[in-house]
Amino acid sequence: MGKGFYISKTLGIVGIVIGAGAVATIIALSVVYSQEKSKNNEIENQQTTTTKGPTTNVPATTNIPTTVPSNEPWDQWRLPQTLSPETYKVTLWPRLQKNAEGLYIFTGDSSVVFRCVENTDLILIHSNKLTIKDSTTLKALGGNPAPNIVSTKMYPKTQYMAIWLDRELTAGESYELYTEFVGELSDDLGGFYRSEYYDENGVLKVVATTQMQATDARKAFPCFDEPAMKAVFNIVLLHDPGTVALSNGVVIEEIPVTVDGISLTKTTFAPTEKMSTYLLAFIVSEFTYIEQKLDDLQIRIFARKEAIDANQGEYALSVTGKILRFFEEYYNSSYPLPKSDQIALPDFNAGAMENWGLITYRETALLYDEEMSSNGNKERVVTVIAHELAHQWFGNLVTIRWWNDLWLNEGFASYVEYLGADEAEPLWNIKDLIVLNDVHRVFAIDALASSHPLSSKEEDVQRPEQISEVFDTISYSKGASVLRMLSNFLSEDVFTQGLRTYLEHFKFNNTVYTDLWDHLQMAVDETGTELPRSVKDIMDRWVLQMGFPVVTINTVTGQISQEHFLLDPETKPEPSEFNYEWFVPITWTKNEAIKPQYWLLQKNTQFDDMKTNANEWVLANINTVGYYRVNYDEQNWERLLNALQTSRESIPVINRAQLIDDAFNLAKAGIIKTTLALRTTEFLDVETEYMPWQSALNNLDYFYLMFDRSEVYGHMQAYIRKQVTPLFEYFTELTDWQGVPDNHTEQYNQVNALRVACSIGLKNCTDLVTSWFGEWMNNEDVNPIHANLRSTVYCSAIAAGGAEEWEFAWKMFEKTSVASEKDKLRAAMACATQPWLLNRYLEYTLDANKIRKQDATSTIVSIASNVGGQSLAWDFVRANWEYIFNQYGGGSFSFSNLINGVTKRFSTEFELKQLMQFKEDNEHIGFGSGSLAIQQSIERTKANIKWVEQNKADVLQWFKDQSKP
Repeated sequence: MGKGFYISKTLGIVGIVIGAGAVATIIALSVVYSQEKSKNNEIENQQTTTTKGPTTNVPATTNIPTTVPSNEPWDQWRLPQTLSPETYKVTLWPRLQKNAEGLYIFTGDSSVVFRCVENTDLILIHSNKLTIKDSTTLKALGGNPAPNIVSTKMYPKTQYMAIWLDRELTAGESYELYTEFVGELSDDLGGFYRSEYYDENGVLKVVATTQMQATDARKAFPCFDEPAMKAVFNIVLLHDPGTVALSNGVVIEEIPVTVDGISLTKTTFAPTEKMSTYLLAFIVSEFTYIEQKLDDLQIRIFARKEAIDANQGEYALSVTGKILRFFEEYYNSSYPLPKSDQIALPDFNAGAMENWGLITYRETALLYDEEMSSNGNKERVVTVIAHELAHQWFGNLVTIRWWNDLWLNEGFASYVEYLGADEAEPLWNIKDLIVLNDVHRVFAIDALASSHPLSSKEEDVQRPEQISEVFDTISYSKGASVLRMLSNFLSEDVFTQGLRTYLEHFKFNNTVYTDLWDHLQMAVDETGTELPRSVKDIMDRWVLQMGFPVVTINTVTGQISQEHFLLDPETKPEPSEFNYEWFVPITWTKNEAIKPQYWLLQKNTQFDDMKTNANEWVLANINTVGYYRVNYDEQNWERLLNALQTSRESIPVINRAQLIDDAFNLAKAGIIKTTLALRTTEFLDVETEYMPWQSALNNLDYFYLMFDRSEVYGHMQAYIRKQVTPLFEYFTELTDWQGVPDNHTEQYNQVNALRVACSIGLKNCTDLVTSWFGEWMNNEDVNPIHANLRSTVYCSAIAAGGAEEWEFAWKMFEKTSVASEKDKLRAAMACATQPWLLNRYLEYTLDANKIRKQDATSTIVSIASNVGGQSLAWDFVRANWEYIFNQYGGGSFSFSNLINGVTKRFSTEFELKQLMQFKEDNEHIGFGSGSLAIQQSIERTKANIKWVEQNKADVLQWFKDQSKP
């Protein structure tokens, strides 16, 4: 699955422009099915027990336990290993119009052929929110007749249909279970659901679409819904004439039929490869498409007709073939399907989903408009496409056995997405951006005592909400970071050699993460690569224990040591079997001379090569290929600071960014002085590269969060003004603000220059953006603002303006059909400074006709990022928690971003008490997949309180001194 949250390079203006300094996180959102009882008399109560056949030996339904836990199999979260599915035939008929009761429904039937592994008189199969009709039959496919079904019962909590038989199924024999069912085609973004949009004529259109990962295939039809239960699927869709049906396989027949007097089209798809239920997809819509042929491979991009007609799918089509061919070579494995369909959906909970042969996307992750989409939007499209195409092999062809190893799927795709995108856009140097987008991002979470290891025990990830919770930054970004480190110290050639044999050996099957270590070890042995320990021994320390080390290098004594890095060193993390020691690959230079890699294999060691004289400096973790932070003795820090000031290009650009990030976080942990960290930003008045600037702004965001309500704020603004003015003047001279630079990352830094200059009130900047926005307001049909700069301009103008500017932005938000433009406007409207506007905007998030459900929580987070909206958003979340939780909370894999987003500014005892009271008051409602986020927010707030108390005076004085003329 694509990342469920995304920080646009240009949407990051929301906080800084209004003085909050916080980047608004664009998160994906999955809405939990509402608990309302269906009004439709076709949809029966799921608690009903049906009986058929003889009643001998039928368990009395009154004695069947209905609570969890118990030792009964229907009260367990995992399927018993008694049955193994082989093939399914599923026929579905989604209704794209409401029925008499005002509901959208779908009907269907399913036949699953399974093999009996162990004798049993109980069939357990997943079924959630489906009404199973009284027509279930069991047929034996061998010589002996099948047992009779004597009783069935639904278990909504564990999401099973239990079927008791009058005698046992026989091990080794195959059987076919047939069911008919009815479900609601609701707008909950999970399972078989509906998405709605208005076409270019203002007519409401309904799309029937799917999102099965992780545990929602069972909402579409009864199935053995676990990733290891692979089978072949035969899908048939009945749909209205004039609509298009899609599924994983190619269409093998499309014929008109009549059902219950209704004229329909029946579309039959070719059988899938052997695959997991979570990778299924089927869609009925009125979308159109563009296509190209790549030898015998059909590549198609589907979207709303208006989007296709506006050429918004052209960029995705142009890069898909290049990326597919790259991965075929990278994996040394041909793409295993005859087609690659990609479809942009108006309502979608994640960034994208890697369904085999039919990848689903948010519109912002697939569609690119040449005029209205920014450089960041373009990068978003190519990296998400690369992420999902990487999964077609790693995840789909070879699949994890259980969700506790999700990090391997998502971490791997999050790493190689940069390789695939680099193939499509070789001039962007996009591979470097993994440091900002993933490594730095996850460092912040993994430095908390409430973090968690990459891989958990299977028994710790059982319930659907527990599964949703592992779809987090650790799985995606830490997974990517440690795999990148592994590839670096093995070499890319050895890494890919092991990867290729792994995929070949396990294709169409399931694995655990240690299977990959075994194949990488084989590659190490075959190539004679020297390692200090086995691949498994090295990597288990990075995978089985949370966190990461800070490596301290003393260039005076030559001593090197490692310590578990915690933002609050006084917190007590869970015990680790490795005692928080890692085998650390250290890449390093001495005065630009690259040295051989050094392995730190214990807590402390002596390495005299790192001793320096008065004219030398040591720099470790070159290009941040290692997943660790680095600290130095004071003399080496001073030499590095001097190098930044006098000869910054002697330090690689990624390491200029890393020195800033390391220093600020070491200071937050109390390891070095905060003033030393602030000094790493002094060279920025002569820096024009994007990565150091972005690293500094990301870290200064924390100072804004802590101090934008105190006297520190004004002096901090004065210092930032001094540093950013030369950058603003650089881009004024380079572009005169009439266009954008050619270089990819320089375009991003142009945005930084504009947004920061406006945030500190630089008159040339504010005059520029207000004039552009005013010009647009005077002629709404002609937007004079370059797409890259729109987020900054919109936010600045709305912050400086009032209701008139806000209402204009809302009007244009409703008017545009370009998803990326909607996102820019939606984030910018959170920049308003009038409380009544922000409160009204918060209320809009409860109305899906105003703010789509997929965007509701990210909008709340954007408002909370505004210093004027922080308390309003927090009050709003507390007042509406039960509704928000029931709508968005239980199963959303990124719901935790809401909790983190509205509490990230907390830094007082009063706010801590409020947070703990909120936790206590809502225990009875629950926090679902945000449970860990509550603990992390409490821990982070305590650390913030302590940090502010210890550092405020020094920070205030430093900014005062720096801002003097």
